[in-house]
Amino acid sequence: MDNGASSYRRFREDGDESGLAEIIRDYKDGLIFYLNSFVGNILIAEDLAEDTFVLLGTRKPRDKGKGTFRTWLYTIGRNIAIDYLRRRSKEGVFSESECADIIDEEESLELSYIREERKVMLHRAMRDLKPEYRQVLWLIYFEGFSNRETAAVMKKSVHNIETLVYRARMRLRETLERENFINEEL
Repeated sequence: MDNGASSYRRFREDGDESGLAEIIRDYKDGLIFYLNSFVGNILIAEDLAEDTFVLLGTRKPRDKGKGTFRTWLYTIGRNIAIDYLRRRSKEGVFSESECADIIDEEESLELSYIREERKVMLHRAMRDLKPEYRQVLWLIYFEGFSNRETAAVMKKSVHNIETLVYRARMRLRETLERENFINEEL
């Protein structure tokens, strides 16, 4: 059982508020950036991550124990993001001025999170990928999820994840080569 699971158990069963605070502290940034790879907007990703933690704090769902706590938490976040995207597709889109503000703020947050120029270029190249490719690369390489954990979050088989990772890496390599950024590790 990892630290998140024990913190959540303390919160859920014993009413220890510090357990929820530990979860938010430990998982907030990673969840926000994962959700950003899903919805493509850092401000919305922050709201969705907050919704995820509010759900944990109010409804106190039971972890079925099929994977790590982080996998379970990211799956909840992903489901909340899917619900948001469904609602948004029915409502319409943002105005041009709202988009400019969101893009400006997203850029500043990304730059504060990713300090080295090389990482900034990589992050920008990932934005050009299909959402599914961004998600799989983010979970595996930035969050350190295993293929099995990633498969659980994305609701795919391990073989599908392996194929997605391969295709995503090839597409990312092509994008980086077009921008004259070559990384032998890809």
